[in-house]
Amino acid sequence: MNYPVVIHKDKNSDYGVTVPGLPGCFSAGSTIDEAVAMAREAIELHLEGLIEDGQPVPEPGRIEDYRTRRAYRGGTWAVVSVDPADLRVKAKRVNITMPERILGAVDRFAEAESETRSGLLVKAATEYMARAASRSERASGRSRSRGGRRAPKRRGR
Repeated sequence: MNYPVVIHKDKNSDYGVTVPGLPGCFSAGSTIDEAVAMAREAIELHLEGLIEDGQPVPEPGRIEDYRTRRAYRGGTWAVVSVDPADLRVKAKRVNITMPERILGAVDRFAEAESETRSGLLVKAATEYMARAASRSERASGRSRSRGGRRAPKRRGR
């Protein structure tokens, strides 16, 4: 998952990093490289907290979606990559049933991607839930933005 981040620097301060797609997620560093590394850690911790609280993991947005917002003007943009399989959440063994041909396909794909079966399934489930949450947010946003407005009535000619 690639999260856009915006880096700001005020006079006599460290570099501050904000993750627009994860409200409340921010970090800082004395150099840009350190700030980006610290942002990766902040994103991982934020995502781990969401998962542990049973909240959906938001799908990363796009820089184009955020860059015109007033709070981010004048910032430097970067993208921080986070692998959901690297998140430190307590693992629990589960027993699932799936068709043998699907299991074979999962195993072949996992091997081709240098993943474990479990790692691949965690990644797939996390990304699926993030997309579903994003679709749900967009759908509810569209209905709110219309705000119950009605189309103007057409008058007869």
